[in-house]
Amino acid sequence: MPTMPTSAFTLRDPVYPADAEAIARVRSAADPSWPVTAEQVLHYHTHRDQNLFDTEVLAEQGGCVVAAGSIGHDTFSHEEWRYWGHLNVHPDFRGQGIGAALYDELLRWVQARGAREIRTMLSDLPHDAPGVRFLTARGFVPAWERYESSLHTRDVDLHAFGPLLERVAAGGIALKSLAELVGDPERNRWLYELDWILFQDVPMGLTLTRRTFEQWVREELDDPTLRPELSFVAIDPGRSDPLTGPYIGYSTIGWNPAGGYAYIGITGVLREYRGRGIAKALKVAAMRSLAAAGGGEIKTFNDSPNKAMLRMNEALGFRRTATRTRYELRLDGQE
Repeated sequence: MPTMPTSAFTLRDPVYPADAEAIARVRSAADPSWPVTAEQVLHYHTHRDQNLFDTEVLAEQGGCVVAAGSIGHDTFSHEEWRYWGHLNVHPDFRGQGIGAALYDELLRWVQARGAREIRTMLSDLPHDAPGVRFLTARGFVPAWERYESSLHTRDVDLHAFGPLLERVAAGGIALKSLAELVGDPERNRWLYELDWILFQDVPMGLTLTRRTFEQWVREELDDPTLRPELSFVAIDPGRSDPLTGPYIGYSTIGWNPAGGYAYIGITGVLREYRGRGIAKALKVAAMRSLAAAGGGEIKTFNDSPNKAMLRMNEALGFRRTATRTRYELRLDGQE
């Protein structure tokens, strides 16, 4: 996007699918560590939960979309009075009051709905420094830390984990990719139940709310960035649970097409199967599959209290690259 001379800007609602490419361009420029494609923008718009409030506003200058903001209910921790927001201004168009105007418009929407809290997340990477100053000036305070770590498959001796995989297999646990299980008519339902059980054990600092089965499938399994051939399920063939069947753990891998890297969505194992190296084996299976497909970088994100997963990732070769902080603004005067 070329730099343009300062001129008046206007705020408007987005028009889909026409604005998807422009929104993706602005978001990618504002946050180069997590770029997005038009397809991802469209997928979210099309598949978001229509029962939850969500609104978007664009800023346009000289016929170009130069900023995009959104605010809505938190899918994972839904309370009518709590909202999650994002605001991105293209770096070439900052310093003109565009971000402030977008913020005021989004704030007006949720205050009219009785909002008591707004949350958002920014990193300690240099490109997010202006955003941190923006939030701090408006009363947002840091409330939670999530650590980002990464590795490249070329830097890891994956053969060294052979004994781990053999030990898990000898314990009667099979590792199958989501792609291998696509023909299983119960796959999606068992994964849905397993996902809910596992997420409740993740220390995220949130009171989780459950999505419907249909919404979960739309957001998770139908996500265009999911790589089923790199995502693995741990199976105990001798188990037949009414909710999760023989599925006892899983780990998902997505691929950021704009960034050119993989990322881990969730990794977890049922409590009674922990301590046997299964979660670690799930990640190794994914790393080996990615290496066999040409290799690449893998990013993972873990909340600061999740010491066990942080230690496991370090043992696998992941190294800390950033801290992502959740910022919160109370609108009801409470701390």
